[in-house]
Amino acid sequence: MLKDKNSSAIVAVKDLDRAKTFYSDVLGLNLADTSNEGMLGYRTGNTWLTVYQSDFAGTNQANAVSWDVGVELDNIVAGLKARGVTFEHYDDMGRQGDIHVCGTMRLAWFKDPDGNILHLVGSTG
Repeated sequence: MLKDKNSSAIVAVKDLDRAKTFYSDVLGLNLADTSNEGMLGYRTGNTWLTVYQSDFAGTNQANAVSWDVGVELDNIVAGLKARGVTFEHYDDMGRQGDIHVCGTMRLAWFKDPDGNILHLVGSTG
């Protein structure tokens, strides 16, 4: 039924203006749709990220959005860190700086201003 359909991520935020600054300026995403009140639409690769205003923002304690960034992980982490992003560190995984290592996978997590967990997935090449 859904196997041939595209999917997208959706993230709840409390303050849409603050979220717009973070997702547009800090993450460098291109705002592509503002036609619906209380929502921002970003194109990310071939998919969409919808950011919407909600009183329940930041209550999810699991990954909200994940990006597959391949071998660019180190450069992306360094670039985001230079823009003030703080990365999460989890003790149950091996880590090299801000990047966790699990076999051939390299992973990094950070939060948006509402506490939504954003996840970068990289590879060793």
